[in-house]
Amino acid sequence: MSNIIPEIRLNDGLAIPVIGFGTYTLKGNEGANAIKSAIDAGYRLIDTAYNYENEGAVGEAIRRSSVPRGDLLITSKLPGRYHTYDKAVVTIQESLYRANLDYYDLYLIHWPNPQQDHYVEAWQALIDAKKWGLIRSIGVCNFLPEHLERLKKETGVMPSINQIELHPFFNQEEQRKFHEENEIVTESWSPLARAKEVFENCTLEKIANRYNKSISQIILRWHYQLGAVSIPKSASPIRQLENLSIFDFVLDESDMKEISGLTSQGGRMWNQDPAVYEEF
Repeated sequence: MSNIIPEIRLNDGLAIPVIGFGTYTLKGNEGANAIKSAIDAGYRLIDTAYNYENEGAVGEAIRRSSVPRGDLLITSKLPGRYHTYDKAVVTIQESLYRANLDYYDLYLIHWPNPQQDHYVEAWQALIDAKKWGLIRSIGVCNFLPEHLERLKKETGVMPSINQIELHPFFNQEEQRKFHEENEIVTESWSPLARAKEVFENCTLEKIANRYNKSISQIILRWHYQLGAVSIPKSASPIRQLENLSIFDFVLDESDMKEISGLTSQGGRMWNQDPAVYEEF
């Protein structure tokens, strides 16, 4: 399965699959088993975070899997309370110790936390950690264009990826355009939005029936055709395989527009506006 997943190349040369596996809430033995199941199903890009408190479960899943570490791309994220340079360096090291890994393939700043205003310090710590071989590629999450431009202005380094809330009800058209213009890959968190809203949506149901696909497959194909990397999460082996099976059909442009048309200005699921939201 993994050898048929297309890849996208980041601005620093690292190639990653266009669909990965989210691990939020997957913890302990059950979490490790679910993550191992995803790896066995063909996922190679695995997404975790310091604040998910499951980096250890991800590391255990890797050890239980027969897939070599070098074939996997593991992402983790720096929490807001550790944005000052010295704390960020120690937290990156601690992230690696928790997962029992020598390096992360991707390490991201989880939120900009503009009120604290230490995200440039945090970014410099990621730049240095990459030089030291602790990280292969560095990026951010939830950064607005003004945050990204400041990183470039003050450090000379633009992120390789920006993981943002992106789903049919919040399509982030302007943010994605900025990314494209600046060679930043867009990665979608919560790509399927809220299950109840998605599975009860008449438009999505109609399109799914037209292609004889599930609503999840339709949405993940939409992400792919937008040029975004998606990281759906499911503990079900059946759903894990289903979510990977999106490369044998193509959505018509009219259907792409109809899905994108579901967006609304207030489409954020938890009202987490990066301009003011503070993560700790």
